[in-house]
Amino acid sequence: MGIVRRLGRALVTPEGRHRLRRRLASGKPWRPAPEPPPASDPRAQQSVADYHHLVTAFKSRVAALGHTSEIENFCWYHTIELPGGLVTPGSYDYRTVLPNFGFPADMSGMRVLDIGSATGFFAFEFERRGAMVTSVDVPSMAAWDVFPGETPAQTLAKQERGMPNHIALTDTQRAAYFGEGGLDRIQHLIVDGPFTFCHRLLGSKVQRHYSRIYELSPAVLSQDGYDLVFVGDVLLHTINPLGALAAAAALCRGTLVIAQALPGPDDAAPSMLYVGGEVPGYDDITWWLPNLRCMEQMLRKLGFREVRVTGRNIGYLRPGGVRYDRTILHATR
Repeated sequence: MGIVRRLGRALVTPEGRHRLRRRLASGKPWRPAPEPPPASDPRAQQSVADYHHLVTAFKSRVAALGHTSEIENFCWYHTIELPGGLVTPGSYDYRTVLPNFGFPADMSGMRVLDIGSATGFFAFEFERRGAMVTSVDVPSMAAWDVFPGETPAQTLAKQERGMPNHIALTDTQRAAYFGEGGLDRIQHLIVDGPFTFCHRLLGSKVQRHYSRIYELSPAVLSQDGYDLVFVGDVLLHTINPLGALAAAAALCRGTLVIAQALPGPDDAAPSMLYVGGEVPGYDDITWWLPNLRCMEQMLRKLGFREVRVTGRNIGYLRPGGVRYDRTILHATR
């Protein structure tokens, strides 16, 4: 995410680390406050305007089509075009940058694994291109990685603090997220509900599985391997990114595609930046950012013959308009 990348760059300097320590000592969340899109960046301004237009249009179409009111409380991670003129108001809209990912235009006959599907934009896109798709996400909020020793209460409080930085919640929505039901309720509104809704309206045949990334295996997925495995914005949310990467790699018999922030410069020595802070419950479920050389070496050690940068995913996280920049890697057996 763009905020993580910006923070990672700040931590490279002694001054940045000193500012972070002072903030953590104050007991305040370590994560930078969301910033409004700069007036000097018309693309950010346009992205925010497009988002608010999508929100208005989506609510109107939901009402016109008679869908349940709960739909409006869902966290739409991705912007997805659905039948009936519905377009989900996602925090991430990948529609215009999709060519940068380098996926085959025709994926007929391919078996594809999408790890960390969220709302499901990529899983449904792979299916649209003809692939047989398996989608994986965490089975529950309680199964998300947490820093060792973190309590469920701290996890819930962390989610509540972090949520407004990703989506704009009304008072009604906040009550829906953080009222009765706790972590299970959040799991439904963030992961299960949005994906299932899109899956149903699209008439999708994507196979859905629930598992932590470390436990992924042919037995869990009922499939011995995949021609393409996609891992987007997942490894930075793992306490053990090498273990997570190894589990994903073991299921790939062709190409592994990774899209995430890689702190630069690209020619720096292999390293992994820790961005989890030092105060319990204030880590944003993000701990590690490997740089490009680190990713290249880990992937080669996991048996990939070729590792190359194929593109960049640059956009604006909505509704705040914060710019993000992610590197897209293709690792081939």
